[in-house]
Amino acid sequence: MPATPRKSYSFKVLLEEDQFPDGSKGYAVSVPALEHLGAATQGRTREEALQKIQEVLSMILDELAEEGTPIPADAAAVSEEPVVTVTV
Repeated sequence: MPATPRKSYSFKVLLEEDQFPDGSKGYAVSVPALEHLGAATQGRTREEALQKIQEVLSMILDELAEEGTPIPADAAAVSEEPVVTVTV
């Protein structure tokens, strides 16, 4: 069985300092173009927040694929080739 063609998507995220209900410091992260689909979360560290938003995006994209709903064209940069993203 041939492999299903895969695409890589790059999303712009908004990451900002936040505060948890208990008063402890944290970070809120969202994908503005997909926020209407629930693309937002938070973490205690920047790294945790970014890890969590990747998980949220994966769930959203899986759900869109299952429904046959296209990803909004203006939401992401798309590549037919595999990519690696490194943020420093």
